[in-house]
Amino acid sequence: MTTPSPMSRPGPSTTPGPSGGSERASRAERASAPVPDARRVLAYAVLLCLAGAGLALYAATRTWHVEVTVRPAPLPELRTARRGAPWLAPVAVVGLAAAGALVATRGAARRAVGVLLVMIGAGLAVGGGQGLADGRLWPALCLIGGVAVAAAGCLTVVRGHTWPAMGARYERGGAVPGAPPPPPRRRARRPPAP
Repeated sequence: MTTPSPMSRPGPSTTPGPSGGSERASRAERASAPVPDARRVLAYAVLLCLAGAGLALYAATRTWHVEVTVRPAPLPELRTARRGAPWLAPVAVVGLAAAGALVATRGAARRAVGVLLVMIGAGLAVGGGQGLADGRLWPALCLIGGVAVAAAGCLTVVRGHTWPAMGARYERGGAVPGAPPPPPRRRARRPPAP
């Protein structure tokens, strides 16, 4: 009985396979390919961003408190409705737009959108936190929405590079590698003028 030598041990082979690449190359391709649940995590991040920004937008447009000014006897009280900071609603709208940018971007641009989302979420949370002194519901909801947007941004910065990008049909030029070129466009001929 002979013992196998270390050179004949079964294991990963580095010899080229039928496709011309090595097994190590196919492992690298599998590692760089998006994992099956990457789409799900992308969907969670987009939904978290939409929910947080939408909640913050709704809360920012509500009346946070009412100031009552007492005036002399024949005049009625003056009631003035106050909302949160005037910049909260536009920042929340930018957060909603950034949710769409998560789907449309990839690579470094997606990470930049993630950093932007963290800053947007922090701004919304600070704006909501400033209104909490009154102990009302709307500032608290704005704060929660800001935290949700910031969480979606953190998730994007950390895991965004593993998420799939949009298909090649959405790219400028629309050419898919290996596909035949589109037929040339013909101009419609105008009939001769009478």
